[in-house]
Amino acid sequence: MYESDAGLLAPGRAGSPAEAATGDGAFLQAMLDAEAALTRAQADCGLAPAEAGRAVTAAAADASRFEVRSLALRARTDGNPVIPLVVDLAAAVEPGVRPYVHRGATSQDILDTAAMLVAARTLAPVLDDLVRAADAVARLAVAHRNTPMAGRTLTQHAVPTTFGLKAAGWRALILDARDRLSAVRESLPAQLGGAAGTLAVFDAFTPIGAADAGVSGTDASGTVAAEDGGPGLPLLQAFANELGLAEPLLPWHTLRTPIADLAGALAFTAGALGKLAADVLVLSRTEIGEVTEGQGGGSSTMPQKANPVRATLVVAAARRAPGLAATLYGSLVAEDERPAGAWHAEWEPLRELLRLVGGAAYEAAELTDGLRVVPYAMRENLQLTDGLIVAERLAAVFAERIGRKRAKEVLVNAAARARAETTDLADVLTDVLDEEPELAGLDLGELTDPARYTGCAGSLTDRALDRG
Repeated sequence: MYESDAGLLAPGRAGSPAEAATGDGAFLQAMLDAEAALTRAQADCGLAPAEAGRAVTAAAADASRFEVRSLALRARTDGNPVIPLVVDLAAAVEPGVRPYVHRGATSQDILDTAAMLVAARTLAPVLDDLVRAADAVARLAVAHRNTPMAGRTLTQHAVPTTFGLKAAGWRALILDARDRLSAVRESLPAQLGGAAGTLAVFDAFTPIGAADAGVSGTDASGTVAAEDGGPGLPLLQAFANELGLAEPLLPWHTLRTPIADLAGALAFTAGALGKLAADVLVLSRTEIGEVTEGQGGGSSTMPQKANPVRATLVVAAARRAPGLAATLYGSLVAEDERPAGAWHAEWEPLRELLRLVGGAAYEAAELTDGLRVVPYAMRENLQLTDGLIVAERLAAVFAERIGRKRAKEVLVNAAARARAETTDLADVLTDVLDEEPELAGLDLGELTDPARYTGCAGSLTDRALDRG
C-alpha cells in the first residue's frame, strides 16, 4: 500500500515547514486541540468538572493515538471527520468524562477552529521566511543601489534603471505580503456557535454544583435570565482564549470573512513572490545572464544545465494560488445558518493554498539568499541597442532646442541609420549635431551614457529601504 500523499508531485512544498504544519496529522491534532480547549473552557465557566478538562486534554494530546485513515473512511458516512473523531475521543476517556466530550458543539465549530489553528501555525514559519527574503533582497538593493541595467517594458529595452531599485521593489512587495499575512494571522478567530450559531444549547447546561443547591439556571418564571445572554458568550471568550485565537463578534458558520481574508492574503503573497521569481527567470536566461541562482538544478540528460529551479517552483505556486482563492471566495455564498457544500468545498483548497504559499515563501528565502548578481552582464546588455536605450533623454534635451516635432524627426532618422549601419547612436548623432546648429555644444558622451540616465533610482531605493 503506497503512502497517499508524500508530496511526489509537489516539490514546491515537499520538506517545507508548511507541509508539516498542514498535513493530515496536523489537522487532526488541531481538531483534538479544539475539542480539549472546549472542555477546558466549559470547566472554566462552571459547565464541566475540572477533571473532565484535564482528562480530555490528556486524551487529545497526541494525534498519533488516533487512526487518520480510519477517520477519513468513516467521514464518508457523515460528511466530515469530526463525527468519527468524537466517537474515538470519547472512547479514549473514562465513562464519567464522556458526556463532556464535544459537549454542545457542532462539527463545524471544531473543524473551522482547527482550520484557524492550522493557519496560525502555518503562517508563523511563512512570516519568518518572508522576513528572510526581505532581508536578503535589502542587502542586494544596498549593494547594487547604483548598478545600472536595462529597464524592460513589453519584453523590450526601454530606459535604464538600476538593479538596486528592482531589488527594492521586490522587498516592497514582500513586506506588503508580510503585513497582510500578519494582520490576518492576528485576527484568525475561534468558531463556536452550536447547531445554528445561537449558542442556545449552553443555556441548557446546569452549572457544576448548581443541581445540589436546587439551582437550574432559570429565573422564577422558568425561563433563562437574559441579562448577560446566558453562559454562551463567556464560554466563547474562554474557548478563544484557551486556543490563542481571536474571539469572533458572531459565530461565522455562514459569514466566511475569516476564510476570505486568509485566502486573499495568501493569494497576494503568492503573487508578490511570483513577481520576484518571474524577474529572476527572465534575468537568468542564458542570453541575458544578469542574475543566477546560487545553486541551480540539474537536467536528466544535459549535464551543463543549472536550471533556476527555486524561481520555477515559486512561479508555479503563484500560478495556482488565484484559482484556489477563487474557490474560497465562491464559498462566501453560503445559504442558511449552516451550508451544504459551500463549507465542505473550502477544506482542500484552503490547505493547498497554505501549502503552496508556505512552500513558495520557503523557496523564495533560499532563492534570494543565494542569488548572484552579474553587473558586467548588465553593462553589456545596456549596449545591445547601440545607445537607443537613452533615446528618451535625447528627445527631451533636443526638444528644448529645436522643438518636439523636429527632435522626434531627428532621432527617428538617427535611430534608423544606427540600426541600418549597425553603429552606435552617438556616432550618428555626431553628424546630426553638425547639421543642427541649435544642438551645438551638447555633450553626446554624457547624454548617451545609460549609467547617467537612471533618474531618482538611487533615492527611490533609499526611500524603499527605510521601510521597516
